[in-house]
Amino acid sequence: MVTETQLTAIKAYALQRLAQDHSGHGSDHLQRVVQLATRLAQAEHADLALTVAAAWLHDVIDDKLMADPIKAHQALADQLTDLHVTPADQTEIFDIIDHMSFSKSLAGTQTLSLAGQIVQDADRLDAIGAIGIARALYYSGHVGEKIYDPAIAPRENMTKAQYREEPGTAINHFYEKLFKLESLMNTATAKQLAHQRTQVMREFVAQFKAEWAADDKLN
Repeated sequence: MVTETQLTAIKAYALQRLAQDHSGHGSDHLQRVVQLATRLAQAEHADLALTVAAAWLHDVIDDKLMADPIKAHQALADQLTDLHVTPADQTEIFDIIDHMSFSKSLAGTQTLSLAGQIVQDADRLDAIGAIGIARALYYSGHVGEKIYDPAIAPRENMTKAQYREEPGTAINHFYEKLFKLESLMNTATAKQLAHQRTQVMREFVAQFKAEWAADDKLN
C-alpha cells in the first residue's frame, strides 16, 4: 500500500520533473488530473493512494515530454525504490503510466487495472472541455502548428508515428483526438463529465469556423 509519506515524496518528484514544462503538461495539469482521479476513485471504490500516485507520475516518463524516456523510466524506478514503494505497487504504477496514453491506444489495445482506467479517464478529461480548448491551442503553439487551415483535412486512422511526427493544426486536433475521447472513457462518472465537456468543444469549433468564414450569426 502506498503511504501518505510516499505520496508526498511522489508529488514532489513529479512536480520537480515537470517544473519547466511549457506544453500544457506542467504542475497545473498534474494537480487537475489528481483532483479528477481522486473524485473518480472515490466513486468507483478504487485504491485511492495507488491511483493518486499514478496520477502524479503519469507524465514523468512520457516520450513526448522527456528527452530520454528510457533514462526517465529508470530514474523513476530508482526513486520509487528509494522511497520503499513495494515491488507490487511499482509494477502497478508502471503498468498504468506505460500503457494509458492516447498514442499507445493507436498502436493497439491495452488492458488497464481499475486504477489505471481511472487515471486514464482523469488525464483524458483534462484534455477536453474549456480547459481542453486552452491546452490544445497552447500545445499547438508550443510545437509550431497552425491554428487552422481549411485546406488541411483532419487525419483518419492515424498511426502513433503519424500522430506524433506529422504536422497538423490546432482545430484538426479536435477531430483527430479530442472529440473521440468521450467514447473512450472507462468509468460512468467520466463518461458523464466527458459528454458535457465535449459539447463545450463542439460549440467552440462551430463558432470558430463560422468566425473564420466571417459567417457568424447576429442575434
